[in-house]
Amino acid sequence: MTVLDAVFTILKEAKEPLHYIDITKRVLDQKLWKPEGKTPEHTVNAQLVVDINKKGTQSKFRRYGPGIYGLADAGRTVPATVAKETLSFTDAAEQVLLEYSDNKPMHYREITKKALALHLIKTEGRTPENTMYTQIFYDIRRNSKRGDVSRFEMLGDGYFGLTEWHDRGLAYEIEKHNNETKAQLHERLLGMEPAEFETLIGNLLSAIGFDSVEVTQYSGDGGIDVRGTLVVGEVIRTKMAVQVKRWKHNVHTPVIQQVRGSLGAHEQGLIITTSDFSSGARVEAERPDATPVALMNGDQLVDLLIENDIGIKRTEHSLIELDEVPL
Repeated sequence: MTVLDAVFTILKEAKEPLHYIDITKRVLDQKLWKPEGKTPEHTVNAQLVVDINKKGTQSKFRRYGPGIYGLADAGRTVPATVAKETLSFTDAAEQVLLEYSDNKPMHYREITKKALALHLIKTEGRTPENTMYTQIFYDIRRNSKRGDVSRFEMLGDGYFGLTEWHDRGLAYEIEKHNNETKAQLHERLLGMEPAEFETLIGNLLSAIGFDSVEVTQYSGDGGIDVRGTLVVGEVIRTKMAVQVKRWKHNVHTPVIQQVRGSLGAHEQGLIITTSDFSSGARVEAERPDATPVALMNGDQLVDLLIENDIGIKRTEHSLIELDEVPL
């Protein structure tokens, strides 16, 4: 079964639009499709975007909100503002390499040209090819820092390919080990005391660029747990009110509304959970007529902890090879 066939099956069963993350989870739970890459949710989202953009009203799918997809339904009205979808530069690059490269490296300028032609990306910049190169380069570097194998590999002279084209080797074994460690770190987070967990989040926020981080007095009442100011380049300063949820079940819409109602003047919200968010919660968080509430799920939380060396230690391994000098 193809990705889109699997998505069609899930949406037909659901009888309502779903967020692409929820769609992916259901597809994998029912074993309708076996992904080869490490980011199946990105593949599902990208495939839906390509199908809708290429086929238009002939597509079996429709976009009903940010990341929300359903089946074409004559009885459902789709707002014009959400009729089209675009991808991030890295997701678009992955889709181009998967569908149009014949499993051969492509130059970043060609990747950009194809992504623009397919309307996978939208940019007002004058040099989208430079943005494409930068985004892929930093994806490789960021994943290396997190102990992951990037979707991409740099092959020199501006050419990029996909790591999944290669046979599993040492890199795969390293990633397997690191994924096991990530799962253990996640379990450790779930076992922490609430106040201890909030302090950990405060330390993480400081590490990723927050200033004046203050962990509020623990009361267990579901209010704001951490306050701070997100600083970007010593120029942009955004006051943030953070609620943390050390939960195993998904965070739903009422929590988003509760956080929004607890915000002070000129504050934006952020919810960090060890679990994930429901489709309704994601839609509510991005509601255009309300103060934005950013969402960080358990996978993102673990990745940021590792990226900032919190709760983990790194080991170095040396590989030996024969010298060209004879014995």
